[in-house]
Amino acid sequence: MRAFWKVASTVLAAGGLLLMSAPASAPALAATGIVNAARHISQGGPGTHGKGHGHGGGGGSAGAKYGWASSNWSGYAETGTFHSITGQWMVPTVSPSKGSTYSSSWIGIDGFNNSNLIQTGTEQDYAAGGAQYYAWWEILPAAETELSPSQYPVAPGDHMSASIANNGNGTWTIALSDTTQRWSFTTTQAYSGPGASAEWIEEAPTIGGHVATLAHYGQALFNPGTVNGGNPGLVLSDGGVMIQRHSQVSTPSLPDSDTDGFNVAYGSATPSSPAS
Repeated sequence: MRAFWKVASTVLAAGGLLLMSAPASAPALAATGIVNAARHISQGGPGTHGKGHGHGGGGGSAGAKYGWASSNWSGYAETGTFHSITGQWMVPTVSPSKGSTYSSSWIGIDGFNNSNLIQTGTEQDYAAGGAQYYAWWEILPAAETELSPSQYPVAPGDHMSASIANNGNGTWTIALSDTTQRWSFTTTQAYSGPGASAEWIEEAPTIGGHVATLAHYGQALFNPGTVNGGNPGLVLSDGGVMIQRHSQVSTPSLPDSDTDGFNVAYGSATPSSPAS
């Protein structure tokens, strides 16, 4: 079973001290060794791209052509200059597996073409003989900081809402809420990344320095999202697939008709786009 360290409400976050912590009544848990990492470019797939560019890569039942491929990410990412992102998603349900498998659903800034990353999301794993669900935030190079499951519970099908915003003074505010279970969490952290990408991602997290086997998470819905306070205008070339052991294991849909959301599904088949 994965071990978790209890930490005080003031912790070291990547690059600086926690400037505004959760209330004292809501201590966090630091997940040891579980990192939602920057994108690893998959061999044999397309690499970096700018918004509206990128060709080939990935397949899918609909013959979709995505802009990039990765061994740990799938979903949508945009490059440019970003000071804020929002996203909503439904927590997927993981299926049993023979060994331990892992998946994370999150929004973030940076990490697409650099090693910086500020993010928040939910974990959906099958480990220690059962499914495990929890919420977290993270700033690389630190590992996940888990939110206390007793005070911030997460279950399959929950509707999550998140935002990350630059405060303009060297700090960023991370907010995450579970509207199904009626809780909200906010923390303000020092962060000095360039804000060069914004993303909505289903990930196979990194454990012990290695990308984990992706959990069979079924399907996750990301909808709607914004960047810099406006519609992200997603296009197919912003999308990317996950390839592990030469197999495509996670595939996003085409963007929905109002270009602010998508579905992503376990496997190589392209799922249907969500209703706007």
